[in-house]
Amino acid sequence: MKLWQRFWGSNLIALSYAGIGFYIAQWWIASLSDWTGSYVLSLLIVLFIAIIPGYLNILLLASLYFYKYEPANVKESDFPPVSILIAAYNEEEAVRETFRGLSHQVYPNEMEVIVVNDGSSDHTVDKLAGLHFPNLRIISTNHGGKAEALNVGLKECGHDIIVTIDADTFLHHNAIHQIVARILSDTEYAAVAGNVLVKNERMSRLARLQSWDYMLGISSVKREQGLFQGTLVAQGAFSAFRKSILLKLDGWQDRIGEDIVLTWALLKAGYKVGYEPTAFAFTGVPINFRQFLRQRQRWARGMIEGFKDHLNLVWRRHNYSAFFVAIDLFFPIIDFFYTFVFIPGLIMACFGHFHIVGLFTLLVIPINICIIAMMIHAQKKFLNYAGLKMRENPVGLALYAMVYQILVSPICVKGYFQEIFCYKRKW
Repeated sequence: MKLWQRFWGSNLIALSYAGIGFYIAQWWIASLSDWTGSYVLSLLIVLFIAIIPGYLNILLLASLYFYKYEPANVKESDFPPVSILIAAYNEEEAVRETFRGLSHQVYPNEMEVIVVNDGSSDHTVDKLAGLHFPNLRIISTNHGGKAEALNVGLKECGHDIIVTIDADTFLHHNAIHQIVARILSDTEYAAVAGNVLVKNERMSRLARLQSWDYMLGISSVKREQGLFQGTLVAQGAFSAFRKSILLKLDGWQDRIGEDIVLTWALLKAGYKVGYEPTAFAFTGVPINFRQFLRQRQRWARGMIEGFKDHLNLVWRRHNYSAFFVAIDLFFPIIDFFYTFVFIPGLIMACFGHFHIVGLFTLLVIPINICIIAMMIHAQKKFLNYAGLKMRENPVGLALYAMVYQILVSPICVKGYFQEIFCYKRKW
């Protein structure tokens, strides 16, 4: 099946579902209008807490169905030397584990490692100096933020294929091999994102919730976008880039979401951004709510930064990535309605008032079960391919399915407003 057939097939299924749902929801809109006194407000509520999220869920489900993984066909002799680029700031506790992962990489050519110490105030440099790792260079700069550190390292990289990882990222033994194979498989790829999972999930219940988000939600969305060669985030935690293209675009911009802004710049320039589901990396996630709050606010702000710099990407024709950027325009609105309408409606339903949350909203439960089941099936396949196993955590999975969005949407809304009103940025 050709790419355009998969794209329009997925959309036809999703639009059909949305159309049927909208027809069925007429009684709900009418009932809600009697309560709110406004048909327009009632229509918007139903659209943004039910119909549009339903369309997006079915689109994801259909895209995952059409997704057929094909390993990159690259000869071992064709793998070039690569540069590993790491920006480090106060990572004394993590760098040894990161380099343990690098030391076990199975890669058929040379790997140089460039670490840019971004003005760390701890013992990060001492830890790095004591590693005695081959082809390691440490560059120290004043603390200027992650984008500046990456750009300093970019100029020092000696090879055209650059793999960025965070200073707390642990790579599976064939991660570099798999991600480089994918970027070599198509000369139009400017970047390829890897499959990033959680390494510290046992440290808190919040970390276990995030583990399911990385394992199922984030990876599935990347597979959907990667299917159409328009992955929207080549995350700094683990991605491969072509140095020559990065230099043309002046590297990473000084943004709180520097990886999002760079990825959208690559897409706007006409390049492809892929995703390699068998290139596994494991990163640390926030273990307390304050850290989680700051991280997700940064992610939300990064999306708004992307819109500010590259919104005109939406109007580009014959570009599947433009479609997904357009979809991202809905997320701030959906999060707003989820925070200020759905969550209060859920509280009202607990006291017997079913104006907003009622029988119709329960219809999404079977759909969510199907989506999660397909996500688990797909991720298990790729984990098995790499010789990894998915940990059993049914309680965490149930909590992820039922309460995770209730936790995340209000945080995202705060992040959107912070960026819109230009709050001070921090790395």
